[in-house]
Amino acid sequence: MLPLVALVGRPNVGKSTLFNALTRSRDALVHDQPGVTRDRHYGVCRLEGQEPFIVVDTGGIAGEEEGLAGATARQARAAAGEADLVLFVVDGREGASALDDEILAWLRKLSRPTLLVINKIDGVNEDAVRSDFARYGFADVITVSAAHRQGLDDLLDEVRERLPEEGAGELLDEDPARMRIAFVGRPNVGKSTLVNRLLGEERMIASEVPGTTRDSIAVDLERDGRQYRLIDTAGLRRKARVEEAVEKFSAFKTLQAIEQCQVAVLLLDATEGVTDQDATVLGAILEAGKALVVAINKWDGLTEYQRAQAEDLLSRKLSFVNWAEAVRISAKHGSGLRELFAAIHRAHASATKEFSTAEVNKTLEVAYETNPPPSIRGHVSKLRYVHPGGSNPPTFIVHGTRLKVLPESYKRYLENFFRKRFKLVGTPVRFIFREGANPYEGKKNELTDRQIARKRRLMRHVKGK
Repeated sequence: MLPLVALVGRPNVGKSTLFNALTRSRDALVHDQPGVTRDRHYGVCRLEGQEPFIVVDTGGIAGEEEGLAGATARQARAAAGEADLVLFVVDGREGASALDDEILAWLRKLSRPTLLVINKIDGVNEDAVRSDFARYGFADVITVSAAHRQGLDDLLDEVRERLPEEGAGELLDEDPARMRIAFVGRPNVGKSTLVNRLLGEERMIASEVPGTTRDSIAVDLERDGRQYRLIDTAGLRRKARVEEAVEKFSAFKTLQAIEQCQVAVLLLDATEGVTDQDATVLGAILEAGKALVVAINKWDGLTEYQRAQAEDLLSRKLSFVNWAEAVRISAKHGSGLRELFAAIHRAHASATKEFSTAEVNKTLEVAYETNPPPSIRGHVSKLRYVHPGGSNPPTFIVHGTRLKVLPESYKRYLENFFRKRFKLVGTPVRFIFREGANPYEGKKNELTDRQIARKRRLMRHVKGK
């Protein structure tokens, strides 16, 4: 267990910038707009020759207890409550405010070791800033400029002196055997609610307001003896509708989470069916080639007639990914979660399955004999042999001749044949076709003297007739 340091303060004082500076990363979203950070975001500060410690970035406490502001404040308080040291971050340019006074009064009631950090001191009179916050009564005050990495060495020295050898923080496990699952979808389909239900706590802020989650948050989970990493992501929308810079960064984080996961769980709203935004998210998953499970949320709120209509709509709209299993769930009440994890396991097993060259060649031979390629403009493609080309998704490299004229319908036939033969569910299957090199390409057929003479005699004979 590593020591845990929590960054706490009002909105827009630079907590996320300081988090990125301490962790030497760009994991936290940073923007001039107040209230960008909402959920708790954990990272590691590693110092050369010293033990690392965990840093948690929190949303700004705005003095409200209702709505998103209240949920963000509860997340910040939860982080401070479990921390071994609280860094109370204030804005040196704006000076002390009434909201800072309220946060300080709460921190004193919390009785956690607290260090005052005055941020944004670049371009201001440092002595005047210190005197402004002197009434808070801190014996040690650290002034920094997180954006310019000014004063970070002094801050780190002070933090190390105040931290215990062991604390309440725990690193994310980097075991490659831990299954990485990303929960993706458009805004307000219940991704955060589902993750909270799986964790058994309010780890993510769940709200009916679309776009509540703005960052990708990873949390480790152990369930039925197996290890998972759950990644809650921001809702994806079509590019034409993404206008705010913060939303663009959120979309980038979501796409990054899809690239890094092993199984993507696409959440759909059963009350709305499959929308254009859902198709956008699905396209991102297919482009990344990740294993896919479709989770249809809010299924418990439908009548029998509505369920029949939803089933018909889903079968039509998702016909091109009929290899992906669809599970009906309720993130709010927890129904269908066992079936969801069973589908995730099947998709992961199919996506990571290993094949031998002999078995895939035998499968190609049977597929070729059962249904040979059609003749295209007098040319027939020849499939000579195939070998495995990787996993997640399963990839097969086919070698042969005249593969450029192989029709798309036959490529789909091969994909379906291999999928059925090896019982692959929940994962795309990729084929790479490589044309064999022509050994005579680029070589000129030089005639011998005897062949030239014979050709001339033949031409004279033809002309004579």
